[in-house]
Amino acid sequence: MVDITSEAVWDAIARENFMVIGMVSARGEARTAGVMHHVHEGRLWFTTNDREWKARHIAANPSVSVTVPIAKRVPFMPWIKVPAATITFCGDAETVPVADLPPDVSRALLHGLEVTDGGERGALVGVGVHPRGDFVTYGVGVSVLGMRDTEQARGRAPAAASAMA
Repeated sequence: MVDITSEAVWDAIARENFMVIGMVSARGEARTAGVMHHVHEGRLWFTTNDREWKARHIAANPSVSVTVPIAKRVPFMPWIKVPAATITFCGDAETVPVADLPPDVSRALLHGLEVTDGGERGALVGVGVHPRGDFVTYGVGVSVLGMRDTEQARGRAPAAASAMA
């Protein structure tokens, strides 16, 4: 098992901008969605419309799972297919109006987009995911060749809050 710290996992998550969030619908059906994220003060943030199924599922059950894929490549041989490294964890999601997003998160996710109330079309909301338990990693902090040994490529670190602002 690779020796990895919580801070190293947070750094790896912050370098990426895409994650897959898993939810359970009100009918008990599993669902996933790919979203762009931003890390801020121990949470992963993304935006969605309050009428989208992501927002409805999270409102019904805020317990979520997250997987952050991290592309791996063989230097000088990009045609060789290599599985992505991954960081997986469970967490609690909270939906907030975009006006209540931390300024850093708003800048990163909205890129200066002027947001209106939405009216009939719904309103844009922010979703903050606070990790709990452990980060479970595969291939993080390991070379591409090291990923061939599944025992050595796995890692685990407490999902402690990040010191990153």
